[in-house]
Amino acid sequence: MDRAGGPVVREDLSIPGHPEVQVIGDLASLPWHLPRVPGIAPAAKQMGRFAARSILLSLQNKKIESFRYRDVGMLATIGRNSAVAVFGRLHLSGYPAWLLWLVAHIYFLIGFRNRIVVMLDWAWAYWTFERNARIVIQGKKGP
Repeated sequence: MDRAGGPVVREDLSIPGHPEVQVIGDLASLPWHLPRVPGIAPAAKQMGRFAARSILLSLQNKKIESFRYRDVGMLATIGRNSAVAVFGRLHLSGYPAWLLWLVAHIYFLIGFRNRIVVMLDWAWAYWTFERNARIVIQGKKGP
């Protein structure tokens, strides 16, 4: 375990002594990987793809390579019409970064219908200043 309590994994993302168990995402501690792998969704997605590919290769008795994180950049919205974007040497902020954030999030949604629904929902929220939170609250049972 590392200082934060996450399991230290080998270069194939498996736990030492248990090659059948792989740990991905911000739970995994990769001290051999420098710079550190950030605890963000793109890193977890890369680790998930790597783990799936490793399982398939191990079923075929093929050699598994070491995991290497590829930084694809970072996007963060920080308010209405404002965001930050970092892609290597390209740094954007403000409205252009916010538009890029919107496009990227719509692009990575699965399915045409989901994209349309989210775009319409975001457009309504933008023009009306209303926020539609989808919160499920468990009510009391019985009298």
